[in-house]
Amino acid sequence: MCLACFFSIFAFYFNGMIDYLVVGCGLAGISFSEIALANNKSIAVISDESQNSSKIAGGLYNPVILKRFSEVWQAQEQLVLMNQFYVNLEQKLKIKVDFKTPILRKFFSIEEQNNWFAASDKPSLVPFLSTSIITKKYAGIDSPFNYGEVLHTGYVDTASLLEHYKSYLLQEQFLLQESFDYEALEVFPESIRYKNIEAKHIIFAEGFGLHANPYFNSLPLDGTKGELFIIKAPELNLDVIINTSVFILPLGDGLFKVGATYNWKDKTDTPTEEGKQELVERIREIINCNFEIVSHFAGVRPTVRDRRPLVGTHADYKSIHLLNGLGTRGVMLGPAMAKALFDAIENGIPLDKEINIKRFEPKNKS
Repeated sequence: MCLACFFSIFAFYFNGMIDYLVVGCGLAGISFSEIALANNKSIAVISDESQNSSKIAGGLYNPVILKRFSEVWQAQEQLVLMNQFYVNLEQKLKIKVDFKTPILRKFFSIEEQNNWFAASDKPSLVPFLSTSIITKKYAGIDSPFNYGEVLHTGYVDTASLLEHYKSYLLQEQFLLQESFDYEALEVFPESIRYKNIEAKHIIFAEGFGLHANPYFNSLPLDGTKGELFIIKAPELNLDVIINTSVFILPLGDGLFKVGATYNWKDKTDTPTEEGKQELVERIREIINCNFEIVSHFAGVRPTVRDRRPLVGTHADYKSIHLLNGLGTRGVMLGPAMAKALFDAIENGIPLDKEINIKRFEPKNKS
């Protein structure tokens, strides 16, 4: 669509003023767009697809941090919102994106089994860790110490979701495909104008692209690079997700998604030989059959040093807002954080201090 046509459509349908201009169309941007539309708000979305972390993400949702055997922050609340959010999206887009799938933790020793049972006694983990050892044998994996099962788990096909949601936005003429020009943004006391689009609010949901944003680039977003594979392993027979040092997620037809690495120094989305070797070594620790690497992906997750999202309103401009820092748990966090931001803007409900960007303001600033 030509730019002039896009602007004329918005002027016609929204009388020159929309409720929300959303910058970014990853999990954060989609989550906020859907919350807004569900509340009868008008939106426009700008995206140039320069940030690909949502598209290549594993898409797993898991209420337990298995490395430390601790509950994900506000896991119960997030799961409730997440489940309804993806049901609604599937009905709207007429596709299947949410796949309820058990996650099994492979045990490598009796000690790991004992640690699992100790963790399953914690009150916060009782709803999420099964106390029954899974003894089923899967072709292609040696498992003499069996598995523990995490409950209320699965994955979202993020690539399919982003593709179909973009098509929906284009069909509804809500999407402008271009890079956002910060110099073209004009800010007024009660609204913003971007080129010929006038909106009551602008939501920045740019992922790692936040570093180019002059309104929020002082915030401590520290991207973490992750690399993933699609492998073909015809001898591996799984109907569950295996999660140890990496996850192995069955896609069907002998294909599996495997990931992910964590690199805090490299901020590019280029796959590396180092990441490849790390993933290969970890795969071989889990399976005992041959596999072929079909695809190798990389992306930079928008992570924050205190492991909490970046949500809130600019200190000086009440029409400029941020939804970012979803990190490795965007599938679970996105709907809950979008709702929290929407409720703060529209209903004056205070944001949780743990996610509010005000936590990074200078101490002497009110």
